Amino acid sequence: MTSTLRAGVIGAGVFGGFHAEKYAGLDDVTLTAVLDTHPERAEALAGRFGCRAPANLEAFLEAVDVISVAAPASAHGALALAVLRAGRHVYVEKPIATSLEEADAIVAEASARGLVAACGFLERAAFSAIGLFDIPRPPLRLEATRLGPPSPRGLDVSVVIDLMIHDLDLALSLTGAAPLTVEATGAGVIGPLFDEARAEVAFEDGFTAALSASRVAAARERTMRLIYTSGEVTIDFLAHAFENTTPFPLDRDFARTPAGADRLGASLAAFLATVRGEAPAPLADATDGAKALDLALAVERAVEDAAPPSPSWRGTT
Repeated sequence: MTSTLRAGVIGAGVFGGFHAEKYAGLDDVTLTAVLDTHPERAEALAGRFGCRAPANLEAFLEAVDVISVAAPASAHGALALAVLRAGRHVYVEKPIATSLEEADAIVAEASARGLVAACGFLERAAFSAIGLFDIPRPPLRLEATRLGPPSPRGLDVSVVIDLMIHDLDLALSLTGAAPLTVEATGAGVIGPLFDEARAEVAFEDGFTAALSASRVAAARERTMRLIYTSGEVTIDFLAHAFENTTPFPLDRDFARTPAGADRLGASLAAFLATVRGEAPAPLADATDGAKALDLALAVERAVEDAAPPSPSWRGTT
């Protein structure tokens, strides 16, 4: 592999534009190609950064070493597998896929080929910058609210996989225990899929998580409350601020750190460092993506059944 990585982006929408901008701003990376099912979008984004817009996936893959998949969620699994089978490293915006079969295939393919497969759970960068991963014990409970107004984006999956999955991943990242039970309610408002949902997840170690998500809210809200035996941490992700009544030394200036100020940049930097062998793992890898998807699908089943089923869980060991 050359010292300068050739980067490509699949998906020329809003998030694809963010990824392209990050790659184009790095000294040791060259943004070489953009691909989209709408050629005019790919050409417009490629034109912004002076790179190519190949006509097909095969030509695109020949031009790149590392790839961000920022296409619609329902296409993530197939695209990630195509990238890995071509021998390229891949960073997939959440969700890693929309079925466990695809997610498991991504994990297996990356492992078999010795490639890096990362999943874009950006809130992990904020958690790391605050210092929450350094607390020596998990919280007793996590309460999260993630709301957004109606948008044309993300409607190919439910709000659970579109929004709530971020907080499901954070819950999983704070405990090594497996989920034990899931209770959930939800409803479709603007389409056939769930546009709002609430879930209560109990883990084997006694940790619980209460989560609320909506993509039909009047305004955006991204808040979280972490309850420890010694106090609480309350986070406002939009305001980049938190309150802490625990004795744990958390960084109140986290928003001024590189990871706190630019979560996508930090997540992509960790991905690229792993590709180069300079870091052991990205912020979230394909296995993390598969576990979060597994739990998200259990929440969807609980909503559909209006009962607290035990999730089909492969464990966290």
